[in-house]
Amino acid sequence: MLNSLKNMIFGNEKSEESADGPVIIQVDSMSKNSNKAWDKMKVKQNQMKVKHMDPKTPITEDKIRFVCISDTHSKIEYCPKDFVPDGDVLLHAGDITNVGHPKEIKQFNDYLATLPHKHKVLIAGNHDLTFDDSMEEKLNRWHIKKEKVKEFLEKNGVKKVKELLTDCVYLEDSMVTLYGINIYGSPWQPWFGDWGFNLERGEEMLEKWNWIPEKTDILITHSPPIGYGDLCFDGCRAGCVELLNTIQKRVKPLYHISGHIHEGYGVTSDGFTTYINASTCTLRYKADNQPIVFDFPIPEGHSKQEVIDLTVTQFGTQDNKTTKTDSDDDLVEFKEDEEDPVKYCA
Repeated sequence: MLNSLKNMIFGNEKSEESADGPVIIQVDSMSKNSNKAWDKMKVKQNQMKVKHMDPKTPITEDKIRFVCISDTHSKIEYCPKDFVPDGDVLLHAGDITNVGHPKEIKQFNDYLATLPHKHKVLIAGNHDLTFDDSMEEKLNRWHIKKEKVKEFLEKNGVKKVKELLTDCVYLEDSMVTLYGINIYGSPWQPWFGDWGFNLERGEEMLEKWNWIPEKTDILITHSPPIGYGDLCFDGCRAGCVELLNTIQKRVKPLYHISGHIHEGYGVTSDGFTTYINASTCTLRYKADNQPIVFDFPIPEGHSKQEVIDLTVTQFGTQDNKTTKTDSDDDLVEFKEDEEDPVKYCA
């Protein structure tokens, strides 16, 4: 659990159980009204802004350099070659595409192959529609033809769009461990428009967050938690109340990476967990936000030279399953000006 490391960094060891047993998160009574919920919660928050680490800081052998991006929306492939700084591990918090065309996914995977990072870990986001099986009957709304998707997949020798990602580790309510650091990823967010991976606030969201194991060191979710990188241009809070409670009261990861709300880009802290909204695209879908980097001290007994077992452990099933990734490093045309920003307040 890296408790000794966390204690060294923060002087506050993470407790996996309270004196009365495991911590159980309950649905907040104000969960469905995100703005009012935050007004109540913020008075007890030790929230502070954090200065971005200079990506040109030399990479050292005793720390893992993580590079965070999100919400690239098929734009990053056209950025200058040095847009993404060097590092050991690249993390992507979802929305790699505009609407999930398989062609977009393959294009992004080809782009990943050009990056020098030894490992790349990513999750899907609400725009990556074809990753969400529940969206299959709604794809026509986005001018995605199921038969065209099937044809593209067959041509590329795969059955699902996720299998097009061969140069990364894809997480969906699952965990991978790199250099002794546990990384968990999940794509869900409170209902937002009619996009993918939508769930109702409250019990539905909490059910997903309950799958996150306490041993998580770096948590990646597409949705930000309430109050941390979730403020929309219109003053509404899109973040999840149950996610913040899960992070602060039960899981307590050292880092939480998200995206989703482009205008929420930046780094904040509650004094224990560092929250990074790594949205690469701005509100107007311009890839102008720089990747955010941080260094994670390598846990005792591990090194950059070790052989990494890229076993992915799946949570949320009756029995947690493990799968091996194939990669050692391991989507209708969307026009951003066709849609005006829409208010999604609870």
